[in-house]
Parts: sequence; structure tokens; C-alpha cells
Amino acid sequence: MKRKARAIICIGILVLTMASALKESIPQGAYVLEYPKNFGSRYTIPTDNQMRREVVYLGRMLFYEPLLSANNKISCASCHQQRLAFTDGKRLSIGVSGKTTKRNSMSLANLLWVRQLFWDGRASNLEEQAMGPLTHPDEMAQSLAVSCQKLEKTKVYPALFWEVFHTKKITPELITKSIAQFERTLISANAKYDQYLAGTISLNHQESNGLKLFSSLPQPENGVRGAGCVQCHGGAKTYIELFHNNGLPIDERDLGRFEITQNTIDKARFRAPTLRNNALTAPYMHDGRFKTLEEVLDHYNEHIESVPNLSPFLKNNSNEKNGKNLALTVQEKQDLIAFLHTLTDSSFIQNPAFANPHKINQP
Repeated sequence: MKRKARAIICIGILVLTMASALKESIPQGAYVLEYPKNFGSRYTIPTDNQMRREVVYLGRMLFYEPLLSANNKISCASCHQQRLAFTDGKRLSIGVSGKTTKRNSMSLANLLWVRQLFWDGRASNLEEQAMGPLTHPDEMAQSLAVSCQKLEKTKVYPALFWEVFHTKKITPELITKSIAQFERTLISANAKYDQYLAGTISLNHQESNGLKLFSSLPQPENGVRGAGCVQCHGGAKTYIELFHNNGLPIDERDLGRFEITQNTIDKARFRAPTLRNNALTAPYMHDGRFKTLEEVLDHYNEHIESVPNLSPFLKNNSNEKNGKNLALTVQEKQDLIAFLHTLTDSSFIQNPAFANPHKINQP
């Protein structure tokens, strides 16, 4: 009994020591989200998950934690790598099952402003979004109950959850809340384009012409050339909360937004993704069919199919009178791509606050 009592005391001292060390190292207090004013403040943070620095810290740990997967090898970061603007460079991702996922991995940049997440908009907030990949059989494939049990058996997480949430019980809700808070901090707002908007630098001639094409609608009768990209992808954030059928051939195996709403108008409509860091996020489209930005522009310029529910923004757009397609020149497409490269935010993909933390949480 004495030996057992000493063991219990030692364990207690160890937990207290770890908790004390964690308390000194974990940032504390309200987390202040920083972004340019032109991004706007049209976002919602749940009242029961207000931003806290210590929760963001824990969420970052969990984002990179392979114990949350069935084979202890896959983490959120496996399909959302910082160097690729939190995508994975694959046409379709591969999870625990070894099978490919249904759709291409989306960038996590600037999710703070997104209200309908995933390509089909099935999640209404980041807490709900985080739950999907964690439990999906072809992604991380593990119930949140099992994830909680595995974390509770580690050396670091029980003390960490105690310091952050003041509870010894690790729950699914606390896991998803933490990951959601970390994801809300993934703000990309320091690309060359942002610096241009702030007036600190200028765009070169090719980039400027690309921006003009991006922002203008074709008006051949008035001598105005344009690509009209802004209608779906917006301004400063290069993101608008819209779902579009963008003229790709319809695949009955994946009807996008329709699978959520069952509304025929949503057939083969998918969320318009942010163009932030798009030079890093290939391949493109919901099914990753295009390997390069050049292929994407070729689609919008020459290969839009007149399918049911085609976005009205893509109908009857041409830089030629009575033209059958957008009719951008080779030079104009090059200018557009030059502009798209100004959306690359090197500070975002190199930000140490988003990087994989030091691994001390092994079982």
C-alpha cells in the first residue's frame, strides 16, 4: 500500500509540474484577429467559442496531431500543408483507408469569412467543418470518442486541456472548438496585391493589365476588354460566398451543392474558392482536373460547356462582338496569370505561428 501511495503521489507531482510548465509557456488572454480593413468584418464567431490565445495554441497542436487518425499517421496538416497554402498538391487526397477522397483539398486561407464550408457548403461553421475529416472513413477515420481516449493516455494533453479549459475530461466538443479557433487565425493578407492596395508598392505593367482584365467585364461594343473574374472571386479577399456551375462537364457521381439542398438549381454547383495563393494550390477545381493556371484559363476562355444551371456570369461573355467564347489573347492570359501570382503571400506560408509545433505529445 505504501508503494502504491508513493506512486500516486509521484504521479500527482508530475501532473502538477507539467501543468505549471505548460502555464508558463502557453500564451493567455483574448486573441485579437488582425486583417486589413478592406477585408471587412462580415464574419461570425460562436458565442460559446470566443477567440482565446490558449485555445488557439491547443488547436494548433491538435491540427498537427496524428493520434486523431485511426492509423496514428494522418493529421489535419497531412491534407492541408502550410507550404502549399494549406492544400496538399494532390488531385484527390489519400487518407487512412488508402482510397482517394471525393474532392480536391481546399485551401484553409481566410476561412474566418466563410459561412458555408466545403465545396458543397455542407458545414455552417468551422466547428462543424472540423468534425468531418476527423471521422470520415476515407480521411482520418476515427470516432471522436476514440480520439479523446487516445489523447487522455498521452503525457501532455491531459495537463494541456486542464490549463486551457480547466477540465480533466477531453471531449469531442473541446477538440473541434480548438481546431476551429486555430483555423480562424489562418489569415492571408500580405501578398503583393495587398501591398499594392495599401499603396506601399506598385504593380508592373503586366500585373496591372492582368488586374484590369480580372476586374472588367467584356464590352466589345465599347472597346473594353475583360475576363470578368471579379464576379465570382471578388476584390480584396478574392472570395465571394457563391456557388457556381462553371461549365465543366457534369459528372452524375458528384452533383455538388445539389447533394445538400436537393434543389435542381444547385445541380453541379460548387463553392467558388478563394484565389489567395492560387499559384501554390494546384491542381484546380473541385475534382483537381486542371494541373496549371494556364489550363484553368483555357477552360474559361475556350471550353465552357452550355450545361444546365450554367452560371449566368459565364453566359454570353466575349471580347468579340457576337463571340462564342471569352476570346482572350495569349498575351492577355499571360497578364492574368501574372496578376494571379501577386496573390501569393510568402509571409503566410512561412508564418511560424501556423507551423507544426514541437512534438512533445507522444504516448
